[in-house]
Amino acid sequence: MKVFGITGWKNTGKTSLVERLVANFTARGLVVSTVKHAHHNFDVDQEGRDSYRHRESGAQEVLLCSGTRWALMHELRDAPEPPLRELLTKLSPVDLVLVEGFKTEDHVKLECHRSETGKALLAPNDPTIVAVASDAKPDVACPLLDLDDTDEIADFILGKVDL
Repeated sequence: MKVFGITGWKNTGKTSLVERLVANFTARGLVVSTVKHAHHNFDVDQEGRDSYRHRESGAQEVLLCSGTRWALMHELRDAPEPPLRELLTKLSPVDLVLVEGFKTEDHVKLECHRSETGKALLAPNDPTIVAVASDAKPDVACPLLDLDDTDEIADFILGKVDL
């Protein structure tokens, strides 16, 4: 599987870009999965539901299945957060995995940048960032792409991962 990351500070358009890229790539006939890093405590389950009660009672993993989807929840129970390469082994094989977040991992990434955030670019200090997609014209040593030009960004990514 090919892996490519989308990174950047909060509110720079990462999720919107990943959403547009998934639609773009699937329209081109590629099979795409995503991995999203959350910096806060999150829950995909609802308190009081059977699966929530299973986890809360101490189950290490809870697998939910219906006629339309299945989901596996794994509790770390004070174990360290697994690295991206370990998480990728949990996915079924696909053409491309888009990774949102995971700033400190060593996969190649594109940085999303919005001038209105006032945040400094990550790219100058991160050799894993191979391009910047921005709504402005920051001075960068790597390729600069238009954050709103999904086709241009998709073509760049496909070229980088040889798809």
